[in-house]
Amino acid sequence: MHNKTLLGSLMVLAAAVLWGTTGTAQSLAPPHLSAYWIGALRLVVASGFFAVYGLLSVPRSRWAGDLRALPWGRVLLAGLCVAGYNLAFFAGVRANGVAIGTAVALGSGPVWAGVLQWLWTRHIPRPAWWLGTLLAVAGGTLMVLGGGADHAVSLHGTLLCLAAGLSYAAYAVLNQGLVRAAPPATVTLCVFGAAALVAVPVALAVSGPFSATATDVLVVGYLGVVATGMAYLLFSFALRWVSSATAVTLALGEPLVAFGLAVAVLHEQTTPGAWIGLGGVLAGLAVVMAAEVRQR
Repeated sequence: MHNKTLLGSLMVLAAAVLWGTTGTAQSLAPPHLSAYWIGALRLVVASGFFAVYGLLSVPRSRWAGDLRALPWGRVLLAGLCVAGYNLAFFAGVRANGVAIGTAVALGSGPVWAGVLQWLWTRHIPRPAWWLGTLLAVAGGTLMVLGGGADHAVSLHGTLLCLAAGLSYAAYAVLNQGLVRAAPPATVTLCVFGAAALVAVPVALAVSGPFSATATDVLVVGYLGVVATGMAYLLFSFALRWVSSATAVTLALGEPLVAFGLAVAVLHEQTTPGAWIGLGGVLAGLAVVMAAEVRQR
């Protein structure tokens, strides 16, 4: 069991690595689409990826039974959470700026996850989890804000970013139950398909019709297949072996990767505070992983 818990933790970290490439990919090939269309279309592309993967990995004879076994109310709610996270995050970052918006959304996610796990399962994470989460959240905040705030703080922007963190945490808690009822490929296809059906009309209403360039296709294709499809598939598999609260905290490995790529590939300037934050995230993730393995 310890080996599976460790494997699940490593799978979440692998997903975080893929999520962390998002900013660099968009910087190297800036898309012309609005942020809302990028968020919606990557869900559409990811749904296509899950469909192909499911057809190749799950026997066709199992699909009908797996679909019947799914609690569809929770599937739709998880889809709303995924769509809500995409839309609230982009809107919150737009209002508060990248640094503060990302810090609030990513930093609040683990706390929301711990609270939701307690409310849903009556299982309170251990003190070591809270200590590791506090270290990781504080370190991630230092890393994200290392370059200074890039926007004035607004109340509605902060609330949107908190809502994004809550949506992500709720998705993780709901998804953990779903992947125990059906294969992760089936679950992710249904959840992200529902999310895409919500996000596309919202993007159309907010940003109007879109016209894609070749660069847009490349960026959205990468974000949909790699940074969303492969990443969330790994995340869903991992939820069979680690708690949802631990998975959300370990996902804070994302800013580590984004930071490393920004320094190595984009040659961005850093501050001592950002490097201290990096150490805090690493220490926090190590504490959370150790606590999860011991508990399991």
